[in-house]
Amino acid sequence: MTVERKTNFGTISVSEEAVSALAGGIITECYGVVGMASKKVVRDGFLELLDKENYSRGVVVKKTGEGLEIDLYIIVSFGVKISEVVQEAQKKVKYVLEKSLSEEISAVNVFVQGVQVIE
Repeated sequence: MTVERKTNFGTISVSEEAVSALAGGIITECYGVVGMASKKVVRDGFLELLDKENYSRGVVVKKTGEGLEIDLYIIVSFGVKISEVVQEAQKKVKYVLEKSLSEEISAVNVFVQGVQVIE
């Protein structure tokens, strides 16, 4: 799945991996987010923080009739109000992706995979 835009000079194609990396970079900058987690939780319950190169493992991009739907899997910091962190992260990801891609974002779904204490 790619995001395509036709211009007078030709076609611009943005890959799903590029959209995933952009979304992962945006959400990790949000207050209260420790990092990205893999969408497949390890059987023992251990969570793995993803590096910048692996953000696509924690993001699912789907193209729907209304636009793009983004699923993000994150780990939040201990002691923050999870609902507020998630709501602000959704707003920021939606805004930046719509401005960057010139594509409608129909939904930003955030799945909190765990809570971690920051030292």
